[in-house]
Formats: sequence, C-alpha cells, structure tokens
Amino acid sequence: MITVHHLETSRSQRILWLLEELGQPYELKVYKRHPLTKLAPPELKQVHPLGKSPVITDRGEVVAESGAILEYLVEQYGRQAPGDAARLVPAVGTPEHRQVRFWMHFAEGSLMNWLVMKLVFMTIPTQPMPFFVKPIARELCKRVQKQLIDPNVNTSLAFIEDHLGRHTWFAGDQISLADFQMSFAVSALLARSDAVAKHPNLVAYAKRMESRPAYQRALAKGGPVVMG
Repeated sequence: MITVHHLETSRSQRILWLLEELGQPYELKVYKRHPLTKLAPPELKQVHPLGKSPVITDRGEVVAESGAILEYLVEQYGRQAPGDAARLVPAVGTPEHRQVRFWMHFAEGSLMNWLVMKLVFMTIPTQPMPFFVKPIARELCKRVQKQLIDPNVNTSLAFIEDHLGRHTWFAGDQISLADFQMSFAVSALLARSDAVAKHPNLVAYAKRMESRPAYQRALAKGGPVVMG
C-alpha cells in the first residue's frame, strides 16, 4: 500500500487530494512541524535523505518532489480511476497537454519561490533578536518585500487571474494534473487578504477546487493547507 509521509500545512496536501480523486487506498503518516522554527522534523530524513515532504513509499520505491509524485501516481493508478480522474493527463501534442506541462513547472519553478521568500521575510522580524536590531530587520524586510518580492508575486497573480478568467481549470475545461500541482500555491495566494479582494477569478477557481468531495476528504485527513 502507498504510504504518504505528510508534513502538516505543506505541499503534501495536494498528494492526498490526488489519491482521494484516484480512489486509491493509502496509509497516512503525519509529521508535526517544530513549534518554534516550523521546520520539518528530523524523522523525515529516515524516509528520504533530503528530509522534506511530500514523499511517498510504494512497492519498495521512495518517490519525492510534488511533481514527480503526482506524475508517478497517475502513471501507476490513473487508468482505473473513476470519472474525470482517469483523464488527468491530456493527449500528448494537444494544447491542453502543453498547458499541463507549463503549469506543472510554473508552480514550483516560478511562483513558489516568491511565496516562500515572502513568508521568510515576513517571519524574520518576529524572531528573537537584540532589541536594537529589530527595527533594522523590520525595515530591511519591508523594503525587500516591497521592491523585490511583491512585484513578482503580483505579476504572477495578474497572470493567473487573467488565465482563470478564460479557463475553468488550469489546462482548460477539464480538471488535470496541473490543478493538483497549483492547488497549494492557490491556497497560499488566497491567504493574503488583498488577493481575495482583487482576484475574483482566482477565488471562484478555489471554490470549485474546494467543493470537490475528494478535496474535502483530503482536507479532513491532512488538516489545513497553509499555516494560519
């Protein structure tokens, strides 16, 4: 049986969602973040040398990295999946297939880098430090966010908002593997209050995603997608 090594409030939530859509049984092993650093526990290194999540074990194999796991699961279990879950990868050579390929790379290659940097620079001023350093750290982090991080996040938001104004799902009219890969980024983007107010297409997309019974089952098992 597949074992999902699931770190709370992490990218591995999308693996649970896919497995629920595929109707594939799995064992869930949950790992808690360190209460202060919010880092993954060292036990994950016993599963994979990088000590990161998501990671799955299946039939003696260890598969890491979100995109690789999603592709592996569809290759192994997609054909027998129920309903639209059996068609998560469009035919090679079609526009829909090219869209899937783009969004699979965009999610981690372009977008998540900036979202992680934003989280880091928001967190730095809250860490313990000498009192006279804190104002400097706060101002520096504010400037980096304003001048570097936020412009890149906002460019991505505008791009996604425009795309979702013309497509029901990321690759077109049907749900695809791209939606699972993008799901964590969508939740992270909407954790920003200004994103909710200014991006109705993104909000509508998130509602479609979150209304799926498989998504709701994954959420009930894995917990919140992003840190509150």
